[in-house]
Amino acid sequence: MSATPVHHSINYVELAVTDLDAAKSFYGQAFGWTFTDYGEMYVGFTAPGSDGDSGGFVLAENARPHGGPFVILFSTDLDRTADLIVAAGGAIVEGPYDFPGGRRLHFHDPSGNELGVWAEE
Repeated sequence: MSATPVHHSINYVELAVTDLDAAKSFYGQAFGWTFTDYGEMYVGFTAPGSDGDSGGFVLAENARPHGGPFVILFSTDLDRTADLIVAAGGAIVEGPYDFPGGRRLHFHDPSGNELGVWAEE
């Protein structure tokens, strides 16, 4: 995650990939990204000039529906953000749960798009 996250801004992007080594090879060669392995199922990536992970690759049998990324927002108060999501008509579909670096939740917006929110808690 970037060193200076901003409340309720896009902070991190996850891509589902079917082969972590192939993804690292492609994005490393094409864009100069570097990588941090977080176990057998997850790799963080850092763009040149960035001060921390910009996103990550999660190992999956298939890419997400329509091949899109998983967008993650940052929050200074994850529980309050969860309340705001529900009050605005969204639905919490996973979490909050602990992960290395803090806590996270996933939600659906009224159109069914799934996004995440994380906090340093």
